[in-house]
Amino acid sequence: MKKFKIIALFLLLSVSFQSCFEDFDDNIQNITALDIQNFIYSAMNIWYLYKPDVPDLANDRFGTQNELNEFLETFTTPEDLFDALNAPQDRFSFIVDDYRVLEAALAGISLSNGMEYGLVFYPGSETNVFGFVRYVIPNSDAAQKGVERGMIFNTIDGAQITDQNFTLLRELNSYDIGLASFDGTNITPTGETITLNKSELLENPIHIATTLTVEGQKIGYLMYNGFTGDFDEQLNDVFGNFQAENLSELIIDLRYNSGGSVRSAIDLSSMVTGQFTGQIFSTEVWNPELQDIFEENDPESLINRFNNTIRTGAAINSLNLNRVFILTSRSTASASELVINGLDPYIEVIQVGTTTTGKFQASTTFYDGPPPNFKRSEANPSHFYAIQPLIFTSANANGVTGFVDGIPPTIEFPEDLTNLGILGELNEPLLEAALNEIFGGRPQRKSPFEFREAGNSKMHLPTYNRMYVDELNMPMY
Repeated sequence: MKKFKIIALFLLLSVSFQSCFEDFDDNIQNITALDIQNFIYSAMNIWYLYKPDVPDLANDRFGTQNELNEFLETFTTPEDLFDALNAPQDRFSFIVDDYRVLEAALAGISLSNGMEYGLVFYPGSETNVFGFVRYVIPNSDAAQKGVERGMIFNTIDGAQITDQNFTLLRELNSYDIGLASFDGTNITPTGETITLNKSELLENPIHIATTLTVEGQKIGYLMYNGFTGDFDEQLNDVFGNFQAENLSELIIDLRYNSGGSVRSAIDLSSMVTGQFTGQIFSTEVWNPELQDIFEENDPESLINRFNNTIRTGAAINSLNLNRVFILTSRSTASASELVINGLDPYIEVIQVGTTTTGKFQASTTFYDGPPPNFKRSEANPSHFYAIQPLIFTSANANGVTGFVDGIPPTIEFPEDLTNLGILGELNEPLLEAALNEIFGGRPQRKSPFEFREAGNSKMHLPTYNRMYVDELNMPMY
């Protein structure tokens, strides 16, 4: 009966959308908020992970299209409707009014000055905030201006940064930051300022890839800041170099990696291993109606397996390792957590840093095209709205999922803002902590300070804390 209901709804919505498209052909500018809201509702009604928790998405909620339209018209904007259709436990679904910006972000392109920063509250303050530079994107304005990891700044255009104005760092295309020093207690302005200007910038997520020689052993170190599919070939080349170096250990730095492509996460995990090709990496659980459809028509599509090729068809360069070290922070999320969780049943995963975000759900982009698939290639040309709702949860081969509070580290080691170190160098504290675990007998230096986070440079991007898949196809369509 569930299958019948959902298929019947598909047919009803298809008729509605066909009539809309005919109207648009007559006058392409006549699109209304109601047209867009019909698209949003139908996509959420079919695909939304938490559909059972939203009474207004029930298949029997509206008897006719007119009743549905009356409901939709109670919302002033598409954004208002989308928010109303989100379940209370959903922290990650979102809507965009220009999917071209989203698509650029998914490809690693954004408006940026290249300074990637974190923001924390002053010790003992409820309002004042200071920033610290996490890393700098090469060939960016920040790189040209001499901005470096570890720099502290506490003003923007001469004003103290607070919990009320720190959004100016993302809203303004040009601004001055005022530098300061920090001794763990006091923020002291240095009097130096740097003017930073934003431009369209492409970030290669492979920030550092190098082989370290320590006590005669070769240790691979990869700092990977986003699961961006366009760079999968370069990532595979990195592992080809690691393979040629005959590494004894591998350290993957995901401390600032908030997620990205599910396929890229599976491929990275397959590069680390290689001995598990074809075995279950993760399984997907959808809303009950879709779960029934997939299980009946295409059960294999619910299983993600370790690969031996990347999406281009090139053979994966694998290391066949039995353990891996992964550096994490609270900014480690989504596809990064998928790697940690997916590898755990198969090899030893030693996690160094702090607890991750806690994001085990995936999403995809739905465009205003015919249901049930809402594809980009069939999108209504009259507007650029798209939605990115959660559509399934991921579990590893042992069934582990639901880590809403994040994945705790094996070795607790927060970053020390008074000593961030230079990424990739042996004495950078988190890297050093992993090396100390490898070689043993070395004292672990931990940060004596704890800070309340206010935000970071990527939290406004549509790709932040995301784990997404490409276009979907309903099995019987």
